[in-house]
Amino acid sequence: MSVVSLSTQYMDNSRPLWDFHLLDFPTSEATSTAVMRVHHSLSDGVSLLTLLMSCARSAADPVKPPAMPPLPKRTGAIYARPRPPASAGALAFARWVWSFVLLAWHTTVDVAVFFATILFLKDTRTPFTTTGHHGELHRKRIVHRSLNLEDVKSVKQTMNCAVNDVLVGVTSAALSRYYYRKSGDNETGKDIRVRSILLVNLRPSTSVHASVNMIESGKGSDVKWGNQVGFIFLPLHIAMHSDPLDYIRKAKNTCDRKKSSLEVAFTHVAAEVFFKLFGPKAGAAIFDRMVYHTTTSLSNMIGPVEQVELFGHPVVFVASTTFVPQEAIVVNYQSYVNSVRLALAVDEAQFPDCHELLDDFSETLNIIKGAAVSLGKHNQKE
Repeated sequence: MSVVSLSTQYMDNSRPLWDFHLLDFPTSEATSTAVMRVHHSLSDGVSLLTLLMSCARSAADPVKPPAMPPLPKRTGAIYARPRPPASAGALAFARWVWSFVLLAWHTTVDVAVFFATILFLKDTRTPFTTTGHHGELHRKRIVHRSLNLEDVKSVKQTMNCAVNDVLVGVTSAALSRYYYRKSGDNETGKDIRVRSILLVNLRPSTSVHASVNMIESGKGSDVKWGNQVGFIFLPLHIAMHSDPLDYIRKAKNTCDRKKSSLEVAFTHVAAEVFFKLFGPKAGAAIFDRMVYHTTTSLSNMIGPVEQVELFGHPVVFVASTTFVPQEAIVVNYQSYVNSVRLALAVDEAQFPDCHELLDDFSETLNIIKGAAVSLGKHNQKE
């Protein structure tokens, strides 16, 4: 059984909604590959990452658990606005109050777009738009490639942004490169609406650390598993720029704008209310319309920062992805040690050249990194 064939098979509801497959043959990267398929009703990506971290051991010292990822600087919600101290002055206080005005306005706009998307607002038809029909299970091919995490961090430092901003910018640039090559469209100023559903973890920023510690101390039953995610509609900038860093600037502006909104909290609550009030079928129908009216899904997760072992076997790479029947392409990033594993789940019939699309991502990152290095040298001279 191949990974491609798994995408066309429904999970057996009479059994636990997960299965484990061992592909016991060598590849260019590993001697064998373990594939775990889990229904999203059981867990989200952060829960599965916590499970991996608790089961793994440090390859350098198998007695110890793996080192935890560094704690993020942010401790509260992404939309949190800490009150400035009294010594900051009236101007700082006025800016703090104004941030809540913007928060309310941005939330109102995002909620309106959410309902408009469910009702009528569709993305522009592009080579990334699914050509399948409702209820069809198309074969999904999962292709992946390792990107250099240090390259991503180098761009991050030069552009004074977050790693997620860089990855969103690289995604926009790579999809733009593919779009203009395949479509033959020469109107670079054309307004193309391409949106991704970006999954956002709603747990505290220290949740992975706390959960692994509880499991290690024998309190695994206290860990909150399941799904604790919301989502936002994140526009992807499809355009051609002479300066490749414009993709990063655009991504940073877009992500900063989304951080000043309660959209992620609203979508989480709305999803729960829909399913509880109208039942799973009605909730699934609403979700289907939302997915059909957008283009792709996007996620980014932080993985182990050192090489780990599972039951004595060294783990070479970790690639996570999501199977969404209604989407022709899903983009996932998973960091592990000093690399970022890009995984694309694509419709096999719609993307027979999926490896060329992978090339677009890796080549785009190299181009953006080169531009960032040049900008950094120019700033140093000044």
